[in-house]
Formats: sequence, structure tokens, C-alpha cells
Amino acid sequence: QVQLVESGGGLVQAGGSLRLSCAASGIIFSINTMGWYRQAPGKQRELVASIINGISTMYYADSVKGRFTISRDNAKNTMYLQMNSLKPEDTAVYYCAAWGAQHYWGQGTQVTVSS
Repeated sequence: QVQLVESGGGLVQAGGSLRLSCAASGIIFSINTMGWYRQAPGKQRELVASIINGISTMYYADSVKGRFTISRDNAKNTMYLQMNSLKPEDTAVYYCAAWGAQHYWGQGTQVTVSS
């Protein structure tokens, strides 16, 4: 099993920044990719960014390219999402995820961007 704990959400004005953190524990070696999803009210959950272990290949949704940066600190088993130039449409619950043979989810953290 893998446990994921997010932190760093909150309320910010448009144009501001937030950094989300996701601390992983448990059977870490079973994970080959980590990422961030988000789900806005009335919308489907979408993949925002991901990073593949070892080769650090990153993926970004078109809507966040150039504004969000995903990174990992392997020594701390922690993943980050630096979010800059935030827009009201970025408002959502953000979920940390990790997958390999199984898919694991964090509990989610609310990000609210006011206009």
C-alpha cells in the first residue's frame, strides 16, 4: 500500500501562486509515476501534470503549460506542484496520485482562485 498526503491548498487571488505538496509513504518502490489531478464542481477529474520516476519525464495539460511546474524530491518522497499565474478556472480540488501496478489517491486539497 501507498499513502499520499497533500498540503498547500488555499485561497488566492487571480495572478497569485500556490505550491502543493504530496508526501508519499508505504511501498514506494511499486510506484513508477506520480501526478496531480483536479476536479472542479460539475466537471470530470482531469490529469494536470505527471512525472515518471527515474527519467523524470513530465506531462502537463495544455491549460496549465507554462504556469505550473511539477517536481519531486526523492530523498523526501515528496512531490510538488508549483502553480503560478493562477486563474479563477484553476479553482478545483487537487488530488495527488501515484500509480504502478495500482492507482493510489490522496484525500484532496481545495484550491480557490478569486477574480
